[in-house]
Amino acid sequence: MSIATDVIIIGAGPCGLFSVFEAGLLKWHCHLIDYLPVPGGQCAEIYPKKPIYDIPGFPSVLAGELVDRLTAQGAPFHPTFSLGERAETLEKLPDGTFKVTTSRQTEVTGHTVLLAGGLGCFEPRKPTIANLADYEDRGVEYIIRDPEIYRNKHVIVGGGGDSALDWTIVLADIAASVCLVHRSAQFRAAPDSVRKAEQLAEAGKITMLTDANVTGLNGNGRLESVEITRNDGSKTTRSTDHYIPLFGLSPKLGPIASWGLGIEKNAVLVDPTTYETAVEGVYAVGDIAEYPNKLKLILSGFHEAAIALNVQYQRLHPEKKHVIKYTTVTGIAELP
Repeated sequence: MSIATDVIIIGAGPCGLFSVFEAGLLKWHCHLIDYLPVPGGQCAEIYPKKPIYDIPGFPSVLAGELVDRLTAQGAPFHPTFSLGERAETLEKLPDGTFKVTTSRQTEVTGHTVLLAGGLGCFEPRKPTIANLADYEDRGVEYIIRDPEIYRNKHVIVGGGGDSALDWTIVLADIAASVCLVHRSAQFRAAPDSVRKAEQLAEAGKITMLTDANVTGLNGNGRLESVEITRNDGSKTTRSTDHYIPLFGLSPKLGPIASWGLGIEKNAVLVDPTTYETAVEGVYAVGDIAEYPNKLKLILSGFHEAAIALNVQYQRLHPEKKHVIKYTTVTGIAELP
């Protein structure tokens, strides 16, 4: 798939979402790429119910609510997304534009690249199972992109955090059977989610196996069963169509580290007056950007995005006298 846009935003967290608004004021269209299956970055995937206290104008706002508001703020500018895809390569084309190719071979071209990848590409923490890679995308999935895939299927979920419990509850009404396997008798999820899962288990709608781990995978070209080992050493085999280990996400800089941008402390070095990287036309904002006196705050990323995009606009349109106009005067004009 090939997509043409103005600004390629890598990372759909809060800073990436706010960049859509700032680019829209310049009449630029944005396409966002993120490995996670939904916009919002950590705020959506890891702690949507966590209160944030340092967003101007909000004494307190839940992370998930902030994502919803940023999404609504950018909606008039009709951004497009490649979600569940990792940005793999960056190429500068002869005409000066850029092409980013994703892990699913989506090719996105644009005149500006904005890295808003937070702490980097969030990769799933994988269990230590010898033949795990043999069944990836053949019955083993680390992120649930479409729950309907599991309709009338037998599913085993691994983990004891919010994501594992929440998806177990959702899949209880979709899958033919759901078995939750957790290494401890104690869960790290919200008490309400634990209570709901326990009620589903008591009603016979799911199976909960605690003090146990999935330790082996079996199948002929596709997952057919798993081996479960209890903490007392006993083992059992359970037939299944899918195994979904939800053990959290680990931030890594990923392929961006090989793009020649200038890396320090697992972050991208930028000019603190423009937030441009070592490659002209490529900017970095938010936690992924590094410069003297850097403050890793969401509000700092908002500021960096506004500066970076306006600097790039002046570079691409040197013939125009670029005057920043207040939106209280101009309003918000939607892109076509």
